[in-house]
Amino acid sequence: MRTACYAIDLHTQFRGLTRRDGLLIQGDAGWGEFSPFWDYDAPTSRPWLAAAHEAAEHGFPDPVRTRIPVNVTVPATTPQRAYEIVTGSGGCTTAKVKVAEPGQTLAEEQARLEAVRAALGPAGKVRIDANAAWDYETARTRLPSLDRAAGGLEYAEQPCAAVADLAALRRATDVPIAADESIRRAADPYEVARAEAADVVVVKVQPLGGVRPALRVAEDIGLPVVVSSALETSVGIAAGLALAAALPTLEHACGLATVHLFTDDVTDQPLLPVGGAIDVRRAEPTPERLAATAADPQLAARWQARLKAVAGSQL
Repeated sequence: MRTACYAIDLHTQFRGLTRRDGLLIQGDAGWGEFSPFWDYDAPTSRPWLAAAHEAAEHGFPDPVRTRIPVNVTVPATTPQRAYEIVTGSGGCTTAKVKVAEPGQTLAEEQARLEAVRAALGPAGKVRIDANAAWDYETARTRLPSLDRAAGGLEYAEQPCAAVADLAALRRATDVPIAADESIRRAADPYEVARAEAADVVVVKVQPLGGVRPALRVAEDIGLPVVVSSALETSVGIAAGLALAAALPTLEHACGLATVHLFTDDVTDQPLLPVGGAIDVRRAEPTPERLAATAADPQLAARWQARLKAVAGSQL
């Protein structure tokens, strides 16, 4: 098994990060990515390693579609930068806009959404993602204002942390609700469906342990699915595309167009949208790009130690 550690700067701060780093693993079936965030402990990181091993050793299920419509992801940035990101997105007609950024006001969020709507035009779709940052009352009062600023929201992703709050919010607002953290970080990912707490579920390959486990979760939940990235290189995005390609139905654009947030990639052929969609294919890192994006020795050693710790925690 071959490994390669990468560290790549981001164009704009995202999820509090200015750089993304992780470990790539090569096996008989190709390359997989192991990139849990640094605040995740070993037990939380186990599914991420399982997903990397699936990609590297077993490959992916057969696809039922060859192109995946995707949304452009807009960080909690200025209106001008938000407009530029959308217009330079490779033809995406759906945008996911980050909100609930610490230190930002409702007026700043509204201005960002207005800029995104202007960039998309009236036919585009706008969704927001609060990453579980609001309590129920904040979400209930803010959603109508953000809905108006966006010219209509497709849905609000994980506005609150608690499933009970999502269920109450879904009944108190006209904005559809999507669940993300309540699926990928929950001891019971099916609580959302039982509580009728969401209209859409967001599914990510690494946190759920691979494409096949994610397919089972999606099937068992029985709600419309949006496949999203965990802020990965094209190697990780390829697994997300494989999941989206294997779903029986795909009603919404997927959140897999995040490589544009990186200043570089590990392949000469990054998985970026053309005409608002990405072709389903594997990503092949090249020696040149691996060298250009290689982490420094100290960080690489940290990742090797982390790999050993997570692998050992599975025994």
